Amino acid sequence: MALQLDERQRAMLLEMGVRVWLPGTDLALAADNAVAVQAPALPARAMPPAPVGAVSAAEQRPASPATPVTPVSRPVSVQAASVAAGAPASAPVQASALAALDWDGLADTAAACESCGLCAGRKHATLQPAQQAQADWMVVGDPPEEDEDSAAQAFVEAPGLLLDNMLKAVGASRSGSGPQGAYATNVVKCRPPHGRNPQPADLAQCAAYLQREIELVQPKVIFAVGRFAVQTLLSEHGALATQPLGKLRGSVYRYRGIPVVVSYHPKLLLRNSADKAKAWADLCLAMDALSAP
Repeated sequence: MALQLDERQRAMLLEMGVRVWLPGTDLALAADNAVAVQAPALPARAMPPAPVGAVSAAEQRPASPATPVTPVSRPVSVQAASVAAGAPASAPVQASALAALDWDGLADTAAACESCGLCAGRKHATLQPAQQAQADWMVVGDPPEEDEDSAAQAFVEAPGLLLDNMLKAVGASRSGSGPQGAYATNVVKCRPPHGRNPQPADLAQCAAYLQREIELVQPKVIFAVGRFAVQTLLSEHGALATQPLGKLRGSVYRYRGIPVVVSYHPKLLLRNSADKAKAWADLCLAMDALSAP
């Protein structure tokens, strides 16, 4: 079957850094200038065209999100040090204890939280108040890495720029609100010490914070990027949550009634450009879930 792409779809692909090679057409690109990526043919969707900018901008220069957050330094407490040494953590975080908190209260509580061993590895918690009252899109990513820990914000530098380009391709922005708004966060709010993976107990402890974020954002769709984000958001689906991410793509799941679409983390897309076409298909699926009754 011949690949059919309209101008809007090509703009979306270019926005994400995907080059399309169509043999025998004026769209063909020289092999020494780009790697060919065969994008899936999907039906056109009614949405404003995304502006076409430089291809693979995220791979050319790092950048932080448009609104930087000034980190607030907090010393590591004696309790945090004891957790790192293997002593029991404080009482588990209960969703009921966070239910009445507004954004500022939630962020302050996360910054001081010592309920699991992850607090021993953080400089700053990455849970920050949303810039909007409500956003239709919510992006949940894997645990913070060093640059996110230093900036006290999720999705910064090159992965953050690529995420912003992906959101722009579907008409959304982290600085927007309502249908054009997107709120991005990490599944856990502290960088794991020594670069270790978060344990199931760590994910369970931080789930209360994510739950309250979702209650405040009131998203219409959740875009889960990364295997640890998927494990938490698909926890209601039992053993399905532990399946490889590649096998979970292409379906719409639910977290507390909200549609969830699974995809690759931007940091992985930067290392494997061929998967950008798959991520574009995932964004299209999320748009379908967003517009579904």
